Amino acid sequence: MPRRKRLVPPEAAMHIMCRGNNKQNIFNNDDDKTRYYWFLRKLKEENKISIFHYCLMNNHLHLVVWLNSESRLSRFMKQLNLCYFNYFKRTYDYCGHLWQGRFKSNLIDTDSYLLQCGKYAELNPVRAGMVSSPGDYRFSSYNHYAKGARDLIVTNNPVYMSFSDIDEKRRQQYIEFVVDSSIITKESLKRGRPKKQEK
Repeated sequence: MPRRKRLVPPEAAMHIMCRGNNKQNIFNNDDDKTRYYWFLRKLKEENKISIFHYCLMNNHLHLVVWLNSESRLSRFMKQLNLCYFNYFKRTYDYCGHLWQGRFKSNLIDTDSYLLQCGKYAELNPVRAGMVSSPGDYRFSSYNHYAKGARDLIVTNNPVYMSFSDIDEKRRQQYIEFVVDSSIITKESLKRGRPKKQEK
């Protein structure tokens, strides 16, 4: 039975998630994450995708993206994960499935939910015990927003830009928002999540 076509709105923000098959690692080291980052940079332009937030964990990843009428999300994700699979196969002489099915996608329909999805993604390394602060993790968008670090794949979240006209003040407000004691969990994110898109 053929898979149903994924329903993607023409103009919307979406939270994208990909996981390794059987929850296995898809990134074994920083070189692997750097290579995936390079593919993200190359293919987002080609497919007219804007990336607001991201986090590359060892066995999964999060992308918070903006789509417009020219965006090709399914093509983007297919190219991205296939390019990375071919790299992984060559590097590790790997056989079998790398990814756990197709990517998952959730529609983001409010400004507050857009910020919460970014926060959830960037706090993943803290929740996993990999670092004590999101700013200590290299492979996420957090330092772009909190420290003004240049990140070649990030397009500024427009809600973040509305915090203040002053860069330093905006960064401080973002730090306070992300490291607030009410750390968002997967369960709390689900409670505020709109209906899932068709796979």
